[in-house]
Amino acid sequence: MGNMEYKSISSAPRMIIFDYGQTLANEKPFDGVAGGAALLKYAVKNKYGYTAEQIQLVANELNRELGRFDPQRRIELTVEVPNRMFSAYLYRSLGIELSLLPPEIDRIFWDAASPAHPTEGIEDFLAFLSQKGIRTGVISNISYCGDALRERIESLLPDHNFEFILASSEYMFRKPSPRIFRLALELAGLAAGDVWYIGDDYRIDVEGANNAGMFAVHYIGALEPRKMQNHVFSDLINEANGEERRFITVSSWDELAKIIDAI
Repeated sequence: MGNMEYKSISSAPRMIIFDYGQTLANEKPFDGVAGGAALLKYAVKNKYGYTAEQIQLVANELNRELGRFDPQRRIELTVEVPNRMFSAYLYRSLGIELSLLPPEIDRIFWDAASPAHPTEGIEDFLAFLSQKGIRTGVISNISYCGDALRERIESLLPDHNFEFILASSEYMFRKPSPRIFRLALELAGLAAGDVWYIGDDYRIDVEGANNAGMFAVHYIGALEPRKMQNHVFSDLINEANGEERRFITVSSWDELAKIIDAI
């Protein structure tokens, strides 16, 4: 449970802010070819006759150039590249015109490339927070537009109302930059000590929230076994180095509900 026993937590949060991917929702592995194929149905011009597979190869080159395929560089990228900019360059540079507005491109591509379902037990946990009077919000590192993110979350979790849903595509800064966490605190009207942040990525979510003064919950319930081992190893390294991290690690939403109940 990280380097801190839950019994030492002094008080329950007034608000919990969630990550989106692999926290609120479990997305299927990204399939850019499927996303590109969905968009090509709306092509009014394809000058060179590119296929979805060929388009994805170029997209991969762009992502590699941006550092998105390098785990270390990706963490250091604290400024977001919105998909509306990425797609505009990608398709126009290939002589392709789509009969879609940027938000429609985001939705159609994302729905085809990365369909999702709620993580196990999240609906019950959100209902538990509502009963406790604990407020909720979302911060997501995501290139798709904020409207697409909100619509997806609302479709997956229709019975819960988050006070705000922040997409890095709309506010420039990405986690672990403390700036996007501070923006959330401003919207919430709360001090950092009153807010918990929950996410699946140790470096981006846990360390990012800690650096902004928030208590963090490292949720590993939706992680693949390989990634889970990497996160646990990271936790142990930080403990061995004597770093003080204000966080706990949980593998299920029921486990976290019991911790909050016990405070």
